[in-house]
Amino acid sequence: MSTVTFVEHDGTVHDVDLVEGESLMEIATSNGVPGIDGDCGGESACGTCHVIVDADWIGVTGTRSDEESQMVEMSPECVPNSRLACQVRAQAKLDGILVHLPEYQM
Repeated sequence: MSTVTFVEHDGTVHDVDLVEGESLMEIATSNGVPGIDGDCGGESACGTCHVIVDADWIGVTGTRSDEESQMVEMSPECVPNSRLACQVRAQAKLDGILVHLPEYQM
């Protein structure tokens, strides 16, 4: 089975099944990963699913859209590898992806 690893700000690791076609936000919320709320349901209308994609994976996930950038850049913890988890769709090439959770969500 393919996996995604979410790492909380305190270092707590959550390895969960990667379900192709679902967003990383949907995967996190359906597996009870703390710190991913997804308040807007995946519409890029909030920043409650902010993740920081590990540098080794940013080339695979791609870059933010302008709409996504507007949301995630409101976070004081925004870095170049910041993404909204609702905008990253799981696919086979993401097997083993590592994402970090900021200390605070918006």
